[in-house]
Amino acid sequence: MTAAAAGPPTDPGTSEEAQALRSLMRADLRAAMKARDREVVSALRTALGAIDNAEAVQAPDTPAGQESAHVAGATSGVGSAEAARRVLSADDVCALLRAQITERRTEAEVYETAGQAGAAARLHREADALGTYLTR
Repeated sequence: MTAAAAGPPTDPGTSEEAQALRSLMRADLRAAMKARDREVVSALRTALGAIDNAEAVQAPDTPAGQESAHVAGATSGVGSAEAARRVLSADDVCALLRAQITERRTEAEVYETAGQAGAAARLHREADALGTYLTR
């Protein structure tokens, strides 16, 4: 394949790279579910949920009682309430994954100090499973 046919080079911070990472995580989730790997399934579900939540459109800050039944420029009908989701870059997705890993490692330390070695080991395995997506 020639360079022209491949398209422009992708920047690691582009949304295409983020979508590729998310697609890979979803494929790995399906594989982990088939393999019945609970730790990986739990980690990937939580991470994908965090990514989906980060893409959600923020609600407008309207004080209570300020709504009007007749708003100028308002539309009605199918799709009138639809809003485009935020687009995350690959750097944003990696930052979310790092936060998920940090959260699991911190919680694992709490479990270790409480004498819950099994729960701590489970959280470490979940953090390790998410860490593989940062090295790709």
